[in-house]
Amino acid sequence: MASLSVHRLLSRRLTSSALVSRVPNMERLQRRSELFAKEKARQQSLTPRIEKIEVKHVGKSNPGTLFIMNKGLSTPYNCALHLSEWYCKKSVLAVVDGEVWDMYKPLTKSCEIQFLTFKDENPEEVNQAYWRSCSLIMGYALETAFKEEYAVDLVRSLEVPVIGGGSPYSAVKLCFLDNWSQCQENLRSLTKEAHSVIHRDLPFEPLEVDTQLALQMFQHNEYKVTAIEEKASQNPEGMVKLYRCGDFVDISDGPHIPRTSFCFQYEFTAAHNLHTSPSGPICRFQGLSLPIQLK
Repeated sequence: MASLSVHRLLSRRLTSSALVSRVPNMERLQRRSELFAKEKARQQSLTPRIEKIEVKHVGKSNPGTLFIMNKGLSTPYNCALHLSEWYCKKSVLAVVDGEVWDMYKPLTKSCEIQFLTFKDENPEEVNQAYWRSCSLIMGYALETAFKEEYAVDLVRSLEVPVIGGGSPYSAVKLCFLDNWSQCQENLRSLTKEAHSVIHRDLPFEPLEVDTQLALQMFQHNEYKVTAIEEKASQNPEGMVKLYRCGDFVDISDGPHIPRTSFCFQYEFTAAHNLHTSPSGPICRFQGLSLPIQLK
């Protein structure tokens, strides 16, 4: 993978009265994170006693290694800890019984496991997880960089297929005011915010929640409410997949890279004005990134 492009879209509220009535960015951020943590703890408490499962490693090195892990608690990363430091540092995703799996997603049954890295022969899944995660980092930066000066509404993330090492894109929308410009100084400021997220070495935590809780988390964002309703309608059980990175929670089907520190280079490169929505003009933010393993 040579490079990565990340796009995020943003829209704005035009009147100061609308801004006053809105819940502050940081308050919404913290509230979603608290609800995420509470639900994660609740789900873990549903298993009253620890059950053991057998996890067999089927990778090219150390094949046949058998791990005795804890059902619903142990993750692929915990398995990697039993192999070597190399697996802990290089593994981006796991494959569990043929299904691509987050490194921090708990294992639910006895299974076979292998690990994926950026240097595998066919790294498409890893590449997609990488730019998908960079999109969340961009959303985190956009929602926190403007503090309370601008009202920020992230809308959605668009996935574009990775083809032969080309530059993939992800897209989201945000809200900001007319007097903000995409000058190099402002883009550098956003880049600095993204670097802060990366250097904190934050994990990407997956969690499935019911529609009601997801709507409660994002009740102040009309775009996310629409997205949640769409996702819930596509899931037979009405569940919605979320990811948390630090205090930032967003809707995503995943999977994602294990931690923000897997990013090496990261830069906001442009902001494109697109069209006007009922909530105001839409802007797309674009960025470039490279993973630490390919620096």
